[in-house]
Amino acid sequence: MLDFIIDETRCVQCGECAADCPASIIDMDGGLPRIPEHRESYCIGCQHCLAVCPTAALSILGKDPDQSAPVLPPSPDALENLIKSRRSVRHFLPDRVEGHILDRLMDVIAHAPTGKNQRRIRFTLVDDPQVMERIRVATMDGIRKAVIDDSLPDGMEFFAKMVAPYDQGKDIIYRKAPHMIIASAPKDSAAPDADPFIALSYFELMAQSLGLGTVWCGFARWALQSVVPELGRALGIPADHRSMYAMMFGYPAVSYARAVQRDVVGVHRVGPADLEGGR
Repeated sequence: MLDFIIDETRCVQCGECAADCPASIIDMDGGLPRIPEHRESYCIGCQHCLAVCPTAALSILGKDPDQSAPVLPPSPDALENLIKSRRSVRHFLPDRVEGHILDRLMDVIAHAPTGKNQRRIRFTLVDDPQVMERIRVATMDGIRKAVIDDSLPDGMEFFAKMVAPYDQGKDIIYRKAPHMIIASAPKDSAAPDADPFIALSYFELMAQSLGLGTVWCGFARWALQSVVPELGRALGIPADHRSMYAMMFGYPAVSYARAVQRDVVGVHRVGPADLEGGR
């Protein structure tokens, strides 16, 4: 049941909910919005109808519109600065990120868009620095064994070069970060290749705004997927979640004073001539 409820004392019959419904299942035939029973199964649970209603007259899925946050567009300048000043952090303090900050981060990324609004992403969160240290040790033990057994997967031979630096106190894979988050999606979901990356992009920008540093960690992804997959399974990443990526995060041990300067490249503006050439 969608629990689609209209407060008739608030509804102005503007039809915005019906016009904006991605699945086109809301009709206004009786004046008030309604979803015919035979259309309910087509609802994707996006809550666009609740969000677009100007008078908070519409409730769906048991959600109270009065409990929704108001839309407060951020300053374009502040958002631009946040994006341009973001840096990949590879030096972290050992301090644990407070629980209330982690909870806020997880609440924010729950709002990241997913294909067909399926929201099938699994977030594997390492919120305990001691657990992170155990993962670090187990990863390197697995790599060391694979080097000795000459069993590193094809294309992963470069991991052998990380053993000596690790023995000297240099953590090339996890960068001694106190925390890690892995976003993964089942291969049969609507957009398994895109969903984890979209979610982690939301995560890193929110983390930046909270004074945290992040780094996209391909080494961790490859290690947990291919070199020590048994460790990946031990972390709770389902076997059918082949699309995944890892991000290290924590309080940065480095402070950047300014943004870098990028040249705009790789932009192809489509014009009439492009379309004419494709006929």
